[in-house]
Amino acid sequence: MKAEEFQESAPGRLIPTIGGAQAFVPEPPPESLPIEPSTIALHGRAEHALGRLAGTTARELNPYLVGSPLLHREAILSSRMEGTITTPEQLVLVQAVPNADSAHDDAEAREVLNYIEAMNHGLRRLDALPVCLRMIREIHGVLMAGVRGGRERPGEFRTDQNWIRGRLDDSIANARFVPPPVAEMSTALSDFEAYLNVDPSSVPLPDLIRLAVVHYQFETIHPFRDGNGRVGRLILPLLLCSLGRLESPILFLSAFFEKHRDTYVDLLLHVSQTGDWKSWIDFFLRGLIESAEEGTRQANDLLALRQTYHRHFQKGRSSALLMRLVDRLFQTPSITIGAAAEVLEVSNQAASNNIKKLIAAGILEETTGRRKGQVFIAREILRFMQDQPSDAS
Repeated sequence: MKAEEFQESAPGRLIPTIGGAQAFVPEPPPESLPIEPSTIALHGRAEHALGRLAGTTARELNPYLVGSPLLHREAILSSRMEGTITTPEQLVLVQAVPNADSAHDDAEAREVLNYIEAMNHGLRRLDALPVCLRMIREIHGVLMAGVRGGRERPGEFRTDQNWIRGRLDDSIANARFVPPPVAEMSTALSDFEAYLNVDPSSVPLPDLIRLAVVHYQFETIHPFRDGNGRVGRLILPLLLCSLGRLESPILFLSAFFEKHRDTYVDLLLHVSQTGDWKSWIDFFLRGLIESAEEGTRQANDLLALRQTYHRHFQKGRSSALLMRLVDRLFQTPSITIGAAAEVLEVSNQAASNNIKKLIAAGILEETTGRRKGQVFIAREILRFMQDQPSDAS
């Protein structure tokens, strides 16, 4: 990290740390910022896009019908940004047979599954907690439990200096960015938590611009040894739920951030170096617009697909059971006969008969090629978890 690149306008200060390096200690998050007309226009578009997305799903009693496929996709993309690669099929096979000792029991897929479980844990905790440091530690604990990052103190803030690698090697001398040392990190986290829980009506910055500030602040503090990027992206939809802007976490930015990865990391660093909030906030708002518009398209397509499936079975004798099984597949598009029997509260033979009807309708297909321990996948739902190009905003 080059000290000469940090200007007087930087929202923080440099202090010495280990290895003769300099670390950046951010100031408390700004309660107000000058907002130019171009940013106000972007903010208006972002509010409109978010409102359309919220309206698309508000009429659904079961948030999993839309939210779960989109969350699966977000988990895959957010984890991929950190070098964890898995496919939608690998992920749902692990979900279908979570304790299997087989090729499907993929370590990287389990990391991605932890992301889904961390998001769901955070959503459940919103009933009792605001988004705060305690919740963030809990989310990190779920995210890192039992996987490669499990040695990196799951659920605990770091107790030593970390750094973001440079292009040459992983030494602090060549770091791209060095977050605050532990003592300064603790103070920065206290300021961050206070900013998270301030009364929105007392802060002149609109919610969506505050989200951009929150994301910058968390990534700059970098409070964990591992998993900071994923946690930083995870808390954004949880904050939107906490603020009452969404009923469930259905707006995800990882696809946009990955698509513009270099710009994303450069603009975060540029805020620290120069205090250029406008460029970062504008980029973030464009991400919200693109992600909300894409989410609305996907939500509408998912609801249309569900309606098609339901219409197909509405006149059958076992229509209620089949439609219940269809809705379960939107939550997780993989299932075994045993799991179907539990969902439908019927015998394994009856569950198998219903699965056969879904296979005949082209909704399910068997993937293992085995006579026992079969796993069935709903490929039309699975495709919503794939990386799909987004229209530019």
